[in-house]
Amino acid sequence: MKKTAFKTVSQKTLAYSLAFTLAACPLASAGHVLAAPAAASADSVEAAQVQTHTQVAYRIDARLDEKNMRIQGRETVTYRNTSKDTLRKIVFHTFADANRSKATQTSMFEQNNEEIRKEHPEKKADDFLGGIDILSASAGGEALAYQNSNQALTVELKQELKPGEAVTAEIGFEVNIPFGMQRLSYYKDIVNGAHWFPVMSVYDKEKHEWDKTPYSKIFETDYYDSSDFEVHFNVPDSYRVLMPGTISTQADPQEPGRKIVSAVADNTRELVFFASPNYKVESVTRDGLTVEYYYFDNMPDKKKIVDEYIDTAFKAIQFFSEKYGKYPYPEFRIAESYVEGVAVEFARVIQMGQIRPNSDPAHDYVFVHEIAHQWFHALIGNNSEKESFLDEGFADFSKVYFAEKQGDDLNGFKSIQIDDLSSIDKPIAGTNTEVGDLQSPTFYNKGRQAIYQLYRTVGEEKFDTFMKEYFKRYEFKNATIEGLLQTIQDTLGDKARKEMDKALHDPHFVLKPEYLLSEAEAAAYWREQFKTMYRSSLSQVANLPAETMSRILDKALQGEPLTIVVSDQAGSQAKKQQQTILTQLEGTLGIMGIPYEVISDRQTLKKKLKKELPSSNIIAIGSAKTNGLIQALKPGIIQKSIALGFDWKSKMNQKASSGAYVIKHPYNQNRLLLHFFWNGDALNGNAVEPFAEQMLKSISFSSDFFQYYVLDKAGRIASDKKTANPMAKFFAEN
Repeated sequence: MKKTAFKTVSQKTLAYSLAFTLAACPLASAGHVLAAPAAASADSVEAAQVQTHTQVAYRIDARLDEKNMRIQGRETVTYRNTSKDTLRKIVFHTFADANRSKATQTSMFEQNNEEIRKEHPEKKADDFLGGIDILSASAGGEALAYQNSNQALTVELKQELKPGEAVTAEIGFEVNIPFGMQRLSYYKDIVNGAHWFPVMSVYDKEKHEWDKTPYSKIFETDYYDSSDFEVHFNVPDSYRVLMPGTISTQADPQEPGRKIVSAVADNTRELVFFASPNYKVESVTRDGLTVEYYYFDNMPDKKKIVDEYIDTAFKAIQFFSEKYGKYPYPEFRIAESYVEGVAVEFARVIQMGQIRPNSDPAHDYVFVHEIAHQWFHALIGNNSEKESFLDEGFADFSKVYFAEKQGDDLNGFKSIQIDDLSSIDKPIAGTNTEVGDLQSPTFYNKGRQAIYQLYRTVGEEKFDTFMKEYFKRYEFKNATIEGLLQTIQDTLGDKARKEMDKALHDPHFVLKPEYLLSEAEAAAYWREQFKTMYRSSLSQVANLPAETMSRILDKALQGEPLTIVVSDQAGSQAKKQQQTILTQLEGTLGIMGIPYEVISDRQTLKKKLKKELPSSNIIAIGSAKTNGLIQALKPGIIQKSIALGFDWKSKMNQKASSGAYVIKHPYNQNRLLLHFFWNGDALNGNAVEPFAEQMLKSISFSSDFFQYYVLDKAGRIASDKKTANPMAKFFAEN
């Protein structure tokens, strides 16, 4: 999983942080019958699971009630006891019940759902909730006692399950799918189907107990044994369904207008589906691997971008196969959905947000991160509630490793070397609960630094040898940090293990100084990084006006000169305020590596006004009546402001107001003039901080694109003219 939304602490923090089987009798519900093609007996299911050596085998038959957004289903599950304990019960996760209340739903999609509520005022709070009802549990035709509580279904066995023995249980269930955005949800024309059936828990052989952990509200709780799946899903004819595995389709013989989509997926960590009547699919096969992208044909030339994403998927899969171990499945699928700010990994399937006209598949490293999860989650599993580093840290390092070897200077190893994480005092080996809301800097950023440090310490050849051994030991199994450390010791030696152990458990771990960028390298890196981010942000909107405040920094990053002109005739209070505001601006420019000149006296201004300043972009600060530049260019400014719909004379005479506007330079149509102004002698004392805050927001790549705004006495926006930035919501304060 990769979140692209995060808190903005500073522009620097913002930047590097840019750095989811039917028994013999069919189940009847609401007058419908679940078709059971190729019905299998319990014996045949068990035989199949023994042959493939998986601990768990599922046969699931289900029907989507698309009118009421419910799923009726029955699963036959064969579980083999590989522990030394005699078991008297088996346990399933019922993570769909996380949707019973908002208090247990993941917070990851809260922002998305708030936007959806605004779009659909007719929807009630309960429409965004759902859950799973267990209708029956049996084995060998006999009913079993069961309890579904706190997202855990406990089934009491009639007979003891001794070591090495297998039991086959049948579970009947019905799922209420929530509206909106969740891992299990429906919205517009798509159903997202994760956590839609009871899934076997993992039995802890050391603690002699089943894992009953509810799904994390703040992060992920995906911990499963690789299993064999046979799924038959009854859906309307118009629906296209993607799942992992080999997919086949046949008409429903009992109900015209419906079909049964079947999937067989052996040795697979989890089984998800995505369904929509409007999906198109692009499929490409190379060297025995088929990559499929399910997408909505909702913009011109989208297929071209989809093809580019498929090409990147092949490159990433080939890279990770060579570096770690071969991707063992014959297919890989990508599901486009309406989820925003979050991309989610599943076994053999990943979920991405909407493709946009300016999407850059070759450099979409969120996409590559999710593909890397096929190795660190789908193939090498782990307890993501207790040791999230093992999947998120390795997936994030892997996307950087890929970028480095593609020759991408900004997104390669320098993006690890630049990270200053000294303020993060959480251990990489911490649990989700221990880390709290610092998962991203801890598991992802610090985690990839620890792996990078190991890579640099032992060298690429030895590192790759270690990774191949780690993959060999834990493919289709669940790894642990202890198992990782043991593999390091066995392949790289005691010293390497000791250093990695310390890195993972020391809450104050930082990358060794010799592996960090030098001050000069860091400055050059940030400049190029910000240049890329401004270009990407501004290109999100077609026909964006030239007169937008963010463009002035974009132009400076491209090498155009920048001059700051402050009022030289301001009073003492205004001069202090002006200096405070200037200091804030200079701090941002310094981080970005933007050179600039400050003019604060009238004589210098006069000398440069006609010869040098016409070639420069200009930021003016202060009252229109005391800033020499504004006074000198007043006629041209008034004329240019008309095009914005900004009544300059009226606004400059409005008492106790302040704000900003941007126009084309009166002397040069290719340069901009941005004026941060206030009327009167000085700003209201309480308004200085919000004035400076809004100033920095207005010129950032992560805010809406302002042409002008006017603030009230308290520093709040009273009126403005702006263009929405599609990226802004991803950078909003949580």
